[in-house]
Amino acid sequence: THTHGTHKQKQEARKGEIHHSAAMLIVLAQEHKEHLKFLTTVEQDVVAEFARISMEFLQTGVNPKVYSGAAKKLGVPTETVQHGVEGVMYLLVECSKLKISELDFHDSVMTLGFAEELNQTLLQLYQDNQQEVRRILGELSISVPTYKDLQWRLDAEVNSRTLRQQAEPQVVLQLDTETNTASSTQLLEIDVTNLVHLTEQLEQALKEVRTSHYRRVTRSCK
Repeated sequence: THTHGTHKQKQEARKGEIHHSAAMLIVLAQEHKEHLKFLTTVEQDVVAEFARISMEFLQTGVNPKVYSGAAKKLGVPTETVQHGVEGVMYLLVECSKLKISELDFHDSVMTLGFAEELNQTLLQLYQDNQQEVRRILGELSISVPTYKDLQWRLDAEVNSRTLRQQAEPQVVLQLDTETNTASSTQLLEIDVTNLVHLTEQLEQALKEVRTSHYRRVTRSCK
């Protein structure tokens, strides 16, 4: 009965994941909506230039001189150009991280009230740059060591005339981890009380991994 129930839960979880992935939308904050509104006042080639600047900044970092140069050409404040570029960059990054479909992209920008021509321009920019954005984000991501092996021993002094009080046993751990490029070994010493607390925290973390919130976050980070 327990096995059947677990299988049923897995089926329901899969259904939930499928349903979620069928509508992967970007929720834009009001600040980002305001930044993107500037795009309605410029030509389509300017929007494309903002996307080019966004990609350049993702790779090499922000260059304030580019903002001022573009602002001078357009006859607008530097801050306006900066917000416009940041708005396009945010849209490209968030959509690329989630690899949203063409339909979901349209639904995501619908709330902006843009003309269809501008929507199509943004869609084309997203599709043209999606793979490159994901490559850049992958290079910028932190490489977190993963578990490889764990060995332990219990150290306890059981008989000594010099002991005036009972000594608390110590647990010595050898933790081996690895990344894509290297392996490392850490030696840790901990008393039983703290080891029990650490075990409880790890068990709680494993429970969190099984939650729907964790799955949503990890999908967003991929």
